[in-house]
Amino acid sequence: METEKDDCAKEELSMQYRIIGDTMPAVEVLFDAPGESMYTQSGGMAWMTEGISMDSNMKGGLGKSIGRMFSGESLFMATYKAERAGSMVAFASTVAGEVLPIDVGASGGMICQKGAFLCAQETVHLNVTLTKKFSAGLFGGEGFILQDISGTGMVFLEIDGNKVEKNLAPGEVLKVDTGNVVAFERSVSYEVETVKGIKNILLGGEGLFLTKLTGPGKVVLQTQNFNEFAGRIIRMVPSSR
Repeated sequence: METEKDDCAKEELSMQYRIIGDTMPAVEVLFDAPGESMYTQSGGMAWMTEGISMDSNMKGGLGKSIGRMFSGESLFMATYKAERAGSMVAFASTVAGEVLPIDVGASGGMICQKGAFLCAQETVHLNVTLTKKFSAGLFGGEGFILQDISGTGMVFLEIDGNKVEKNLAPGEVLKVDTGNVVAFERSVSYEVETVKGIKNILLGGEGLFLTKLTGPGKVVLQTQNFNEFAGRIIRMVPSSR
């Protein structure tokens, strides 16, 4: 399978993939041998060849499935398994942006915002996790449940808009609008702080809270906050009144 972009074709744990498209990208996975598999949330598959079986299930059991639902994913997950070598399955992003591949074993795992997960190998574990400070989840705008990605193998995350990566030094602080945070390494601490000043709160247009990320560690941001974008579209829809 030929790659469309340099550095987009990889092989990890006998898995090959390529990321295609610019505006609404997708990842195509080529299976080298029978038994290889990928899983995604329900409805995440875009196209596939013959020679692949599909199994919808509550991956990890009822408890983990309910947790995923609260973190922005579907209750049921779909697993696509190769029945023969050379079969292919593709998973497409839901909004305009990018698809971010992460080697989970090499990165040591990541914490990501709800809804960022697109698909992964079955050796990758997706669990819910709580922010260390309850106030961060209660007031942070994205809910206090995040997703913890661990294990080994490849996982693919959705980026709204363009990807921006920051490597924070120990003690270095980055303040971000909550909806623009995609993922960060476990070494990065996460909390939410109140915007200072009544005038800034009322007139600043950024809401009451900002996410405070403190290094060391890698942080992945996105240039678009899709929830904010969708809210603006809804406000422009004519009312029936």
